[in-house]
Amino acid sequence: MAEQILESPIGKSEALRQKFLPPNRRLPLPERHEKVSREEEAERALKCTFSAPGACILLVTLFLLTLAVVPILQLVTELQTRQPGSSLPMFDVFNALPTWTKICNARNPAELWNLWPRADELKSAEQTMENQSVVSIWLRSRIQWILTGFLHAGTEQVYPGRDGWLFYRPDVDYVTGPPFLDTAQLRNRGKEASVQPDPITAIVDFRNQLAARGIDLIVMPVPGKPTVDGEMLANRARQNEPLQNASFADFKARLQGEGVRVFDPAPLLMERKAGACGAPLYLETDTHWRPETMEFVAGKLAGLIGNPSPPQSAGLRVLEKEIVARGDILQMLKLPAEQTIYRPQKITIRQVLEGNMQWRATRDAPILLLGDSFCNIYSLEPMGWGESAGFAEHLSRAMGGQPLDCILRNSDAAFATREILSRELACGRDRLAGKKLVVWEFAVRELMFGNWKLLDLRTRQPQATRFFAPEPGEQTVVTGTVEAVSPVPLAGTVPYKDHILTVHLVDVTGPQACETESLQALVCLWSMRDNVWMPAARLRPGDRVSVRLRAWADVSGQYEKINRSEIEDFAVQLEEPAWGDLIN
Repeated sequence: MAEQILESPIGKSEALRQKFLPPNRRLPLPERHEKVSREEEAERALKCTFSAPGACILLVTLFLLTLAVVPILQLVTELQTRQPGSSLPMFDVFNALPTWTKICNARNPAELWNLWPRADELKSAEQTMENQSVVSIWLRSRIQWILTGFLHAGTEQVYPGRDGWLFYRPDVDYVTGPPFLDTAQLRNRGKEASVQPDPITAIVDFRNQLAARGIDLIVMPVPGKPTVDGEMLANRARQNEPLQNASFADFKARLQGEGVRVFDPAPLLMERKAGACGAPLYLETDTHWRPETMEFVAGKLAGLIGNPSPPQSAGLRVLEKEIVARGDILQMLKLPAEQTIYRPQKITIRQVLEGNMQWRATRDAPILLLGDSFCNIYSLEPMGWGESAGFAEHLSRAMGGQPLDCILRNSDAAFATREILSRELACGRDRLAGKKLVVWEFAVRELMFGNWKLLDLRTRQPQATRFFAPEPGEQTVVTGTVEAVSPVPLAGTVPYKDHILTVHLVDVTGPQACETESLQALVCLWSMRDNVWMPAARLRPGDRVSVRLRAWADVSGQYEKINRSEIEDFAVQLEEPAWGDLIN
């Protein structure tokens, strides 16, 4: 038995280990009848482990350096990039903790306990710290480059496709997921806080409120990229019909049964694709459609709408412009800037111009367009694909220059644009006055993931309001919503190189605001300097902006002679303007 124990792997390792131990630290070998378990062997080995003092000091030092190197690198980087007078972002994590003043003002233990941050606040602070970490950013982009370039792997939100194509996961999940009108699916989504999951209920309610005012509604669900160009993700995807969620046909049928007009571009896009020998209709690394696809759909919708009022002689013209950009899905991958796996894509947009100025929405137009990023793409310059060439511009052009009113928001199309409309009506600004038709565009994935809130469209009595302008010699910072923007000429199309625009702000908040009245402001801003557009030139109604205001009298001697455009509303023109500087 003893020989069997000593000849076993455990016995051999134990004998060999004790051979090299000092005599005073050796343990007796197991008795002949003893069977040694793995746990016992590990415990005995741990008791016999020893290390030199120098090795302990070295290991502890390396461990502490490893902990310290990340915050040190973060501190050095933020010190190098910090703007004068600004705080270091790495210390923003402490904002989650209660201030000393709040702690002192606590009157009892319960209030003191409530001051401590909640779990979601700590999680948010932790997430922000991770996202701003220079080490994390550097490592994450390079690891993702390896995963994408060598393993063809995406992320939680990005699926790599064929031939350099990328797909947005919610678009794919909409196609492959469970029916969005399934009772169990609606019940599960309804358990989320403040979520109304049924799109049909919300759309019919919206139609009924519009119909009470004699306004028609057209619903336009825009198909996602996998619906039309699914073969670029999976070889087996059918190319002769759109890939839709299992509930989509029922969705259309039930809306039409309720008398709601539905304009579904998907079948038209598949016909166009078949005529173009299967050429893709969407951008390679972006969630949105190509410009010619968008123009095609705008023309088909214009034919459905007809002309609710006589076309305007707006003198619209088209200017072609080449754009080279990277898509929004590619940006989600967060690859290094020098990566060559996915290259920028070149397209040609067609800008719609009114003379030498960009096309702009008109508040008193008979048609109101509610839309998301599928309307903003090619229209909103920060999206990276140009401006003044979007869906609203080409819809107006396709209707012979018919003016449009627009409420556009990049995300949450299930409720965001309706919420903006509801808020304006609640403030006494009747955005639906004179309207004959509302076109509601939204990405089709919203049917599965959107929050279809029921919103009140009643017009309330307006609050008492006044226009605010600072006194001479004073400066103040206010925040307001853009109500209207004066036109701005395209750079290089006019003989002067500088231009000032005028912005009408409503719902102004700041040191002068009070609960009993609503503040507005008429603000002059730089729109063009030395033939280069300034950020204010791209403002549009609905934007929420912060500006530093000064009295016009303080700058009139310097800016009075510079070319300036005015708000079209004559009553607003009579108000005292202020000079403003946009705050990022």
